[in-house]
Amino acid sequence: MDFITKKLDFSNQTIKEMKLNSKKFYNTIKKRRSVRNFKTQNIDFEIIKNSVLAAGTAPNGANLQPWHFVIIKNKTIKKQIRIAAEIEEADFYDNKAPKEWLEALKPLGTDKNKLFLEEAPYLIAIFEKKFSLKNRKKVKNYYVKESVGIATGILITCLHLSGLAMLTHTPSPMNFLNQILKRPSNEKPFVLLVIGKPKNHCKVPLFAENKKSFSKITSVF
Repeated sequence: MDFITKKLDFSNQTIKEMKLNSKKFYNTIKKRRSVRNFKTQNIDFEIIKNSVLAAGTAPNGANLQPWHFVIIKNKTIKKQIRIAAEIEEADFYDNKAPKEWLEALKPLGTDKNKLFLEEAPYLIAIFEKKFSLKNRKKVKNYYVKESVGIATGILITCLHLSGLAMLTHTPSPMNFLNQILKRPSNEKPFVLLVIGKPKNHCKVPLFAENKKSFSKITSVF
């Protein structure tokens, strides 16, 4: 394995600047909310492209980059995804979901109807790649879920900083995404991001404002 010596491109910030930037970022990202009501207005594709490129910089096992992003703006395909997702959601709400989970979902007002899958201008289906093929040989990927999870977090953050809203949608199972989007069997759907501008007066549950305090989520030694 060859290595290169390279001066990393880190800005030489003062402690004061570092603290200020971290506080600015926190004050921005804490405004992120999951929404289910989207405007149909178009979004410049360059924003979506840059956000996916940002996601592709995520740390990952052995730099194997075990992800694939499918960007969907085609109305026909979005409708196919909605129909397939609602079939799985109906089964979930009617047969699979434990009573406790349904009670937890009540404040959100969610049900098996997923209009947002057609309303939103963009969907991004994120796939985790269990292995890759190189020269017709199977190459195992490592720390796949961890890597894809980090990449998804960066993608969500970039979209939010760009002024867009989103929803992380995870109907179970999601195998229909492989069929509709023609993805190979070595890829497994991780999450379906629904992306756009929120409708005016978009409803957000009050409890979404209640994030746990630093002391509740942290231990310091």
